[in-house]
Amino acid sequence: MSDSSDEIGFIFDWDGVVVDSSAQHEESWERLAAEERLPLFEGHFKIGFGKRNQLIIPEILNWSQDPEEIERLGNEKEVHYRAIIGETGIAPLPGVRAFVESLVAGGSPFAVGSSTPRENIEAVMAGAGMTGLFSKIVAAADVSKGKPDPEVFLKAAAAIGVPSRRCVVFEDSMSGIEAGLAGGMTVVALTTTNARAALEKTSAALVVDSFEEVTIDGLRRVIEDFV
Repeated sequence: MSDSSDEIGFIFDWDGVVVDSSAQHEESWERLAAEERLPLFEGHFKIGFGKRNQLIIPEILNWSQDPEEIERLGNEKEVHYRAIIGETGIAPLPGVRAFVESLVAGGSPFAVGSSTPRENIEAVMAGAGMTGLFSKIVAAADVSKGKPDPEVFLKAAAAIGVPSRRCVVFEDSMSGIEAGLAGGMTVVALTTTNARAALEKTSAALVVDSFEEVTIDGLRRVIEDFV
């Protein structure tokens, strides 16, 4: 992949950007809590959204400080999530497929950069009829630091061979927006999980309701304004 000065790379967070799976994720926490007889407090999901299970379980839910138990609970939570996806199915968010297909047609480099386990991404792609659409994926197991650390986005930029300053990150969570900005990237925020008013208070270059509002040429102009 070329890293020429005019190349622009596109990096997609997954949950809340490619698909809205918040309801399925919340239900998976509820199923796990019921199965394990562990407490959940009101508002836990919004606090933990976009963060890794390795942080959510010990620091937000305070379920365990034991690394092996944290790993076990996190894995079980994702088993529940994939089961729910299999039960309910899922669809990509409006405009996602058309926009990604335009990147493919134009030869633009793009990747997924997400704290989501790779198995979840593959399950969703299969359930949404998107298998093979995203060939480059940096997922939870590929990084050691969760958002707002920029590691996942920096690795995604490296995977597509584009300098971080020439990358556009699509995000919906506050921690993800912070991560993109920390990586020196231009961030486009989607209103999937946070209100527009809150997103407009961040340093995201653009706030949109869906991919139906963006084009490659339009984003090229946005990134030129911010580089």
